[in-house]
Amino acid sequence: MKIREAVHTDKNKILEFCKNTFSWGDYIQDVWDYWIEEGNLFVIEKDTPVGICHAFFSNTEVWIEGIRIDYLIRRQGLASKLVTHIEFLASKKGIQSSFMLIDTKNSPSLSMAENLNYKIKETWNFYSLVPKSTENNNIKFGYIHKITSLSHYVKSWRWLLLVDEILESLISNKKIIYSDEYGDASFAILTDSEHFEKTLIVTLHAGSEKNNHILISYLQNFAFKNNYHRIQILTKEILSKLPNLEHRISFNLMQKSLD
Repeated sequence: MKIREAVHTDKNKILEFCKNTFSWGDYIQDVWDYWIEEGNLFVIEKDTPVGICHAFFSNTEVWIEGIRIDYLIRRQGLASKLVTHIEFLASKKGIQSSFMLIDTKNSPSLSMAENLNYKIKETWNFYSLVPKSTENNNIKFGYIHKITSLSHYVKSWRWLLLVDEILESLISNKKIIYSDEYGDASFAILTDSEHFEKTLIVTLHAGSEKNNHILISYLQNFAFKNNYHRIQILTKEILSKLPNLEHRISFNLMQKSLD
């Protein structure tokens, strides 16, 4: 087995075994070109490519995503080899922590992560929300003290460290919104997907039900007015049922110390 950087000519072979990863298909075909351009897209091959994994390195953390193994050759430890390879590269860069996101119902992947000493840091829920013209709501912009409860925010489906520099940029660009009129405050961080066109990604901290409704209504209207095709909300809380809001899946955010 050999692990190497992916090249453009690997694409068709890889996509052959990524067609039916989930009940709805897969997203690898949509991000392949972006990941090739970003670099750190790794292939494991046995004569031909049989698995892939992508890594996104920051100063102190590495984000591991898109682990895929050909269904004809699974349960041979290939996913673990890819993850271990990325961890080795991260350690050489002085990176302290590794993260990945795994569906709470994906027992094989959870078992693989646990065998590599990953722990569940948090559980997150993914909701889809339909853009829609709504009434103007009393939303506030800027810093809210409760944001210190978040260590990470979601950008292009990567949980990235919410450092002061990023926080200041989000505030100055009016990417943090909140509602605190009715009890426990709700707030959200807004980012644009770098890989999917016209997709608004929202890191949401849910407060009182009424504040949640105000925030969600604003997000619908904001997305509608700005021609977004879809809204993707990631939150640690369970949101009450609302029209056009659909719970899609729950994930475990897995973490491992590389010290």
